[in-house]
Amino acid sequence: MHKGAIFPLFYLPPIELFSRIKQGHGDILIEQFEHFPKQTYRNRALIHSPQGKLALIVPVVKGSKVHTKVKDVQISYDFDWQRLHWMSIQTSYRSSAYFEFYESDFSVFYEKRWKYLYEYNEEIFQLLTKLLKLDIQWSFTQAFEKQYDDYADYRESIHPKKVSDIPFQPYFQVFEDRNGFIPNLSIIDLLFNQGPRSASLF
Repeated sequence: MHKGAIFPLFYLPPIELFSRIKQGHGDILIEQFEHFPKQTYRNRALIHSPQGKLALIVPVVKGSKVHTKVKDVQISYDFDWQRLHWMSIQTSYRSSAYFEFYESDFSVFYEKRWKYLYEYNEEIFQLLTKLLKLDIQWSFTQAFEKQYDDYADYRESIHPKKVSDIPFQPYFQVFEDRNGFIPNLSIIDLLFNQGPRSASLF
């Protein structure tokens, strides 16, 4: 029996993250000392665009590779990715039922600049738990541990290239008529389409 679970911080996390958290693992630990892994949800999110699944990737400063602690990874502003991401989100969700309801909550993340990816993701995570009305408390790791015997470890299992074993409950998506239902997208896909009832669907 695990006494808790350990998770990474993700950019606009997939629904699976919140489903795992909601399962009630007890103590929730957030990893901050792992080496930054490439091609994960830590700096990318998947949304449902008119053309289908679209990856939004937050660029990081060169040198933020395998030997940089995740909490020390800096965001790159060499090009205006914030404008690109926000335009993509608007194109994908402007006609959804609840986009205007949450628009001002999220627009700030594409107007203000954050130095560190970790701080950026943490503030997004705090907002999402508030909007989803998830009554959870978490603490941060104080050092890197490769293995946790007492905690369910989701640092590597929640990954864009791994198919989740969670049965996702279908819900209406804006472009479902042309692309079909796409499961386990960013939690914003669920929020913009289902609003206050989102937490009942994972």
